[in-house]
Amino acid sequence: MIRKLVVVLLGMIVLVASGANAGSTTTITWHGHAAFEIGTPNGVVILIDPWLTNPVNPKAKDKGDPLADLKKVDYILITHGHFDHVGDAVAIAKKTGARLVTNFELGTNMGKLLGYPKEQMGFDTLMNIGGEITIADGEVMVAMTPAVHSSGLGNPLAKEQDPEIATGGSAAGFVLKIKNGPTIYHSGDTAYFKDMEVIGERYAPDVALLNIGGHFGMEPEMAARAAASVRVRLAIPMHFGTFPVLTQDATVFRQALKKQGVPFRQLHPGETIAFEGKRIKPAGK
Repeated sequence: MIRKLVVVLLGMIVLVASGANAGSTTTITWHGHAAFEIGTPNGVVILIDPWLTNPVNPKAKDKGDPLADLKKVDYILITHGHFDHVGDAVAIAKKTGARLVTNFELGTNMGKLLGYPKEQMGFDTLMNIGGEITIADGEVMVAMTPAVHSSGLGNPLAKEQDPEIATGGSAAGFVLKIKNGPTIYHSGDTAYFKDMEVIGERYAPDVALLNIGGHFGMEPEMAARAAASVRVRLAIPMHFGTFPVLTQDATVFRQALKKQGVPFRQLHPGETIAFEGKRIKPAGK
């Protein structure tokens, strides 16, 4: 009898342990440009700057429809109002019911000018720089961080005499602190600024998704300095190679990171990196 009880208890322990492992993975998928998809351990799906139809996304090539495969999106985070960051947010929101997380002015104008469903945003998700909110039933803390950049929103309703650009509020970055997962910093299109050190002091991100394209944002050498300033454990480049005017590859960024002593990982559009807790999950596991 005792032996049977021990066997049952051991079986329960194995089931609990396997259940914990099944729910401990966070995934980060790069869809090209600044568009990332985050999957949390509890299965919440978050898109950041969802221009999924950008020209380097493999699913958008040969007239493909990258939105066709989207079955679930819970939240859309947008750093600023430029077309290559607002991207396909409205179409995705209408398809999935995703709630909008962005600054108040941009969210309001996206509802009025672009048709983002107004019931899918509110005081629980619209915020501003310096604020922190909790989403996904407490699984994810989102902080909106400063960014040195502009944030105009294209106005499709503008008449000939009207300005073509509406206010998009202040450009920003995001920190996502995921329960039982990594802390992720998405820089948006910011220039380097020395107060990035404060982001590192407060949040100590495990992963930084950093724009390296130059021209409209950080040049690769300054992006490497940003990685060091935020004290990141792994730097992943983004916002490069999409247009001829941008930096075309991550070579200079990788070399500059090596001098800073910051680990580097390059994703290819469509590629996913997985984490068990805060550690990168070995391939094939």
